[in-house]
Amino acid sequence: MNRIIIDNAAVATVDGAGTEHASGHVVIEDGRIAAVGAGSAPAPHDDVPTRRVDGEGCLATPGLVNTHHHLYQWATRGMACDQTLFEWLVALYPVWAHLDAETLGAAVRGGLGWLALTGCTTSADHHYVFPRGMRDELLDAEIAAVRDIGVRFHLARGSMDRGQSHGGLPPDHLVENLDEILTSTQDAIARYHDPSFASMLRVAVAPCSPFSVSTELLRDAAVLARDNGVRLHTHLCESLDEDRFCAETHGCSPVDYMDSLGWLGDDVWFAHAVHLRPEDVKRLGATGTGVAHCPSSNARLGTGMAPSRSMLDARVPVGLGVDGSASQEASMLADELRQSLYTARQVGGPHAMSARQALAMGTIGGARVLGREAEIGSLEVGKLADVALWRIDGLGHAGIADPVAALVIGPPAPLALLTVNGRPIVEDGELLTADAAALARESRAAHRRITRRADQ
Repeated sequence: MNRIIIDNAAVATVDGAGTEHASGHVVIEDGRIAAVGAGSAPAPHDDVPTRRVDGEGCLATPGLVNTHHHLYQWATRGMACDQTLFEWLVALYPVWAHLDAETLGAAVRGGLGWLALTGCTTSADHHYVFPRGMRDELLDAEIAAVRDIGVRFHLARGSMDRGQSHGGLPPDHLVENLDEILTSTQDAIARYHDPSFASMLRVAVAPCSPFSVSTELLRDAAVLARDNGVRLHTHLCESLDEDRFCAETHGCSPVDYMDSLGWLGDDVWFAHAVHLRPEDVKRLGATGTGVAHCPSSNARLGTGMAPSRSMLDARVPVGLGVDGSASQEASMLADELRQSLYTARQVGGPHAMSARQALAMGTIGGARVLGREAEIGSLEVGKLADVALWRIDGLGHAGIADPVAALVIGPPAPLALLTVNGRPIVEDGELLTADAAALARESRAAHRRITRRADQ
């Protein structure tokens, strides 16, 4: 057994009662939260190795949960910066066609390392680009890179089978056929998915989007996922272009289309959900269908602002996501707390979102979206010790008396400590599981390699 005691910190548990302590403690034992409360932790009366962390000037929260990402895009940040979503995809598909295992490994390590440095302890990744003959090689490279960094991970095995010759956006050489996709996805579940409590790696079935996959793939993917007891994920209602595509191709709205294929339910989450009708919001809430809200990406691409307040009011599970690094170059999950508050107020007025509601979306909301509310997302006894300790006593936060407001609407707060399963991943702003400078060099080399190949 080992123990970490965080003492003298402000604590926002994000539990069901919204319990907070102006000065409190969190005790971690063998990867789980053993105690949370006000005041100093009681002195232990055993010989268990114990580390004490002085949390003076800090705020302890659950680790942040990232519900949507495309880590391979870390290698192509800064490209096609001034284009619409569809224009951006068309511009970058030819570059992504040169993805290889080395480039993907560098992108995943860099992207996850940066997420950890900004408070993320769990991340989903929607990977759907598989150049010919590289399917297993890429997935193996991704999982190896994930294990290097030590963040809890959900691999959303993406897919595309609707190329340009069949009215889709991706070039034909980047799509797979239906049988290949189903076989490979089943294999990924068998090789990687761990459904156990405290699992560090789970797999979801994740066809890319209505405009890049066939009806048959969506229908068969839902059956495959449910036969294996895993979750379903895709993009939906991200842009008006997609809305028009579904109307012209399928004669209905995106939500109607997905509903007809069995894609609503408490085992499903959609990325973005920007352009929802009021009746769509009610249907997502009634079925428990989750949403990965990606406010910075939607703003970067100019696709609109998701109705997060309306979704929460309808009891839709809503978490936050940074989205692909090439469509949201900052990739700081902590920033999405602020952005989610701002965009909610832009849509619904100044009372539409509070700092605590934003923090809840980034923690317990994301846990619900990923089906892990019983394990992560709040600081409660028995839950996994995924804990963020934010330093909010510097100049940038001086005078902000409310610690949660300081975190959410103040400047980016450095991490005094970040733990995953009680294991320190970040300490005093430094990544412990990898050399951040080496990751930066590796990321720059990956960018040069993939763009050079595309130019050639």
